[in-house]
Amino acid sequence: QVQLVESGGGLVQPGGSLRLSCAASQSRFDMVAMGWYRQAPGKQRDMVATITAGGATSYADSVEGRFIISRDGEKPTVYQEMSSLKAEDTAVYYCWSRYAFQTGNSWGQGTQVTVSS
Repeated sequence: QVQLVESGGGLVQPGGSLRLSCAASQSRFDMVAMGWYRQAPGKQRDMVATITAGGATSYADSVEGRFIISRDGEKPTVYQEMSSLKAEDTAVYYCWSRYAFQTGNSWGQGTQVTVSS
């Protein structure tokens, strides 16, 4: 029911930076949390970062200190600032959201991030 539109993926050299964006179609009034997962080739889909309605954030150990998640807007847009990118950060990144009226998460279509020299 909640539509999520991702942007900002692309090709970047090791050590470079990217910022991902995810725009939600629903008001933030009933939003519980939003965040990002990623799935690398041959790997499972893993949590990267989460931000709650109250602004609390959490990160996977592999990205702590390099990635920052934030949000703004009446219909929230969640951002993921990625710096000091490594080849192992190469993956499809998926935005997700949870609202109070949902029994499960909504998911974006994914955006490809490739880190390569």
